[in-house]
Amino acid sequence: MLASVSTRSPKDTYITVYGRKPVLEALADPTLAVDKVIVADTMCGAMLGEIHSAARRREVPVQRASAHRVKVLAGNGRHDQGVLADVVARRMRPITEFLDALPREAACAVLVLDAVTNPANVGMVLRTATAAGLDGVLLPRRGVPAIDPLVIKASAGVAFRAPVLRAASAAEGCAALREAGVTVLGLTSDAACSLLRDPLPTRVALVLGNETDGLSGEVRAELDGTIAIPMHGGVESLNVASAAAIASYELLRRRSGDVPAPTP
Repeated sequence: MLASVSTRSPKDTYITVYGRKPVLEALADPTLAVDKVIVADTMCGAMLGEIHSAARRREVPVQRASAHRVKVLAGNGRHDQGVLADVVARRMRPITEFLDALPREAACAVLVLDAVTNPANVGMVLRTATAAGLDGVLLPRRGVPAIDPLVIKASAGVAFRAPVLRAASAAEGCAALREAGVTVLGLTSDAACSLLRDPLPTRVALVLGNETDGLSGEVRAELDGTIAIPMHGGVESLNVASAAAIASYELLRRRSGDVPAPTP
């Protein structure tokens, strides 16, 4: 199905949905491409028959594996219910693939999540960034939750079609962006530059840090600078999903030409 990306890690290609109801919902959704379904060899009865029937209608292969293997693949030993499905995330790709395909002078706008640990925040960021038409959201494999049912629910299903970029870590992703000529700016409350007032490069990535601790030291070492969302009324910070929403739509506003052309 995805011969052109056959050398990719499955984690950079599929979103794994687990649990009987989520798997059946994925199989019933004609907008989703399901690569395969895996069921535990201990599963039997009417539910197994229902899953087989739904997969047959979509011509999706069903594989059997040990219950332990299903738990490992799902990454959640309590809620997999003995079944999972690999759903193709068509806009997910490694950061290197994204940058290789990006013309050297082309504008781009990306968000980077640095140790954002709340699945609900991750899902809401994906939804907002996709709605604002951003080019990508970097979700590192370490330090950020996998795209699981909690993330999918918070994104209202948008996670399946979000422009997700993958790297081993946020710092590694930021380094790759900078090497490709993308300016990487961290969102902090104490920065001198304002996201809503000051010029931005045409190729920019904005980094959002951990809900409690902010930007990590590893990522700070890869930044070109910092920028702030103006705060009033004694408010020190915003929820990371709220900050991402402001950042996403400010980037959209600038891209749409509602402000003077940004500096190169």
